[in-house]
Amino acid sequence: VVKGTQFTDLRDQGDPIELAQRYEDQGADEIIFLDIMATVENRETLYRLVSRVAETLAIPFCVGGGVRSVEDIRRLLLAGADKVSIGSAVVSNPKLVEQASAQFGAQCIVVSVDPKWNGSFWEMYTRGGRTATGVDAIQFAQQMEQAGAGELLVNSLDKDGTKQGYDVPLLHAVSQAVTIPVIASSGVGTIQHIRDAFDHTTVSAALVAGVLHSGELTIQDIKSHV
Repeated sequence: VVKGTQFTDLRDQGDPIELAQRYEDQGADEIIFLDIMATVENRETLYRLVSRVAETLAIPFCVGGGVRSVEDIRRLLLAGADKVSIGSAVVSNPKLVEQASAQFGAQCIVVSVDPKWNGSFWEMYTRGGRTATGVDAIQFAQQMEQAGAGELLVNSLDKDGTKQGYDVPLLHAVSQAVTIPVIASSGVGTIQHIRDAFDHTTVSAALVAGVLHSGELTIQDIKSHV
């Protein structure tokens, strides 16, 4: 497992199987495994690792990174994923969500929304936050809901790894624009940051990574205060 800042400067955080087991034991509701370099490096997601992690978990397990086709999604579900997160591929090929949702059901299709504020609007980025697309993230979120996505995972490139808190205005805008569940991601440094997301937006869940990997917070800490 690696963690960086704004999708760069990735640092080793530990063994994914051990971390997944630890977080389940601590009370996590779901584990999300994002292979953020798979698209950049033009390779497949690590199916064998996905299978090994899935074997250890009883809670829902979502996997993303390098997903380009319905066949990729099928293979991840067969490997043991309960949900598959799709990012870069659907910005240029929205029909992938329609096809996947029709074949596997909306409940297992998560679309990753990866924007950065460009001074005028939240602009979608692809390839692990490396490529600007000119696509408005709020309109994209609405398009993905219409295409059949079951959930949206919102990763703020401005906030990722900063520990300065979620991008609350972004989360508010996305969660108000759609009716499907929205997962807040990127920027948690304190329990108050998580409270802020639930108090000031209508997100359904909060993803926490770096502060758990580092031991600064535990899931018990979070659940006892949120």
